[in-house]
Formats: sequence, structure tokens, C-alpha cells
Amino acid sequence: MQDPDTTIETREEVMFFDTDIGGVVHNIAYLRMIETARTRLAAKLGMRLRDMAQTQLYPVVVRTEIDYRKPATLGDELIISGRLESVERVRFWVAFEIRRAGEETVLITCRQSLALVQMPAGKPVRLPEDWAEKYASLFLKKR
Repeated sequence: MQDPDTTIETREEVMFFDTDIGGVVHNIAYLRMIETARTRLAAKLGMRLRDMAQTQLYPVVVRTEIDYRKPATLGDELIISGRLESVERVRFWVAFEIRRAGEETVLITCRQSLALVQMPAGKPVRLPEDWAEKYASLFLKKR
């Protein structure tokens, strides 16, 4: 079972602005929903928005993998589940699934790799030292 401190669940209702003329959710809307879930997951991992603004240290997406399996449509209530998937020395992976509320069928799967970047220099930095211990079961040692 996944640690509740490394998981998040959010809900979104599909609005007109999320869809195309046929009432089907377009790809950028899914990414916005994932962005919301990822931001809330980051807060649970100790990276709150106000803290980031003060320290200028941000988790930056460096890779996104997304599979569109089935479409969501106008008015659907979607559940976005996210989790910390793995941790390395300088990056970490998060994973998301989007389902229609009350259904088990997965509509969207997504994985993202993130790195901590110190702004304004844009310099990547190592993940916090305590992450190796805190998330030991998810820590991937360099091969």
C-alpha cells in the first residue's frame, strides 16, 4: 500500500473550456488537471507554493509521458490520482491516473520526471538529503 504522504487525489468536473466542439476533453485540459494534482502532491512532499516563491527552488517537469486510453466528455466528474513513483539523486518521478467518478476504467495514464531547479540561475540541484531515507522504498540507486 502506498504511503498517504506520497499520494494525492483530486476531482475535476469537465467544463466547456476543457472540451472541443464535440464535447470531448482535449489533451491540454488533461495536462492542466494533472498540473493541479502534481502541485498538491508537491505540497505534501514539502514543496508548498509560498515556500517555493520565497526560496526560488522549484520542481520543474523535464519529461512527460501520457497515454490517452479513453475520452472524457463534457460534464464528467473525473478523479485524478497521483503518487510519488520513484526518487533518484537529482530527479523524481510522479505517476497519475484519471478515471471517471464511480468507474474503474482508466482514461488517462501519465508519468512525469521532475528536477529541482534553483531560480533565477536555472541551476538543477540535488533533491533534499532526507528524501533518500524518507522515501527509501522508492529510492533508485544509480546503476
